Amino acid sequence: MGNMFGKFKEIIGLGEYEDDFEDLEDTEVEEEEVQEEIEPIISKQKGNKVVNIHTASTAKVMVTKPTNYDDAREIADAIKARKIVLVNATTLETKIAQRLVDFISGSCYVLGATLQEIEQRVYLLSPSNVEVTNELKNELSSKALFNWNK
Repeated sequence: MGNMFGKFKEIIGLGEYEDDFEDLEDTEVEEEEVQEEIEPIISKQKGNKVVNIHTASTAKVMVTKPTNYDDAREIADAIKARKIVLVNATTLETKIAQRLVDFISGSCYVLGATLQEIEQRVYLLSPSNVEVTNELKNELSSKALFNWNK
């Protein structure tokens, strides 16, 4: 009966639990110190060559005085060809000039170019590889370098 009570305790988890395997004694392992000679890494410095991608082409400037909205495509194509474009829209009607500026500003956005207003209805479009500083912008607007009446 005691044996049956012991088995009952084992079944419900109250009895002693016996492992079927033997505990292995922990043995200390002596770690052998290995000293490796580390050779210094000698690197040869290569001359850095910085090459501008757009060095072969010279900056071209296109000055345009559009007569109608259809000239917007020609202006966008010039920006696509990485040309600097000066647009004088002073002779256009207000609505047509606004449509033209909307079209070329969208073209500039897509192509990564910048659109800057130099004077009222006079715009400078520069591709992503050209940077226009405020000094040049101020010089262009104050000195009237370009004769637009030709």
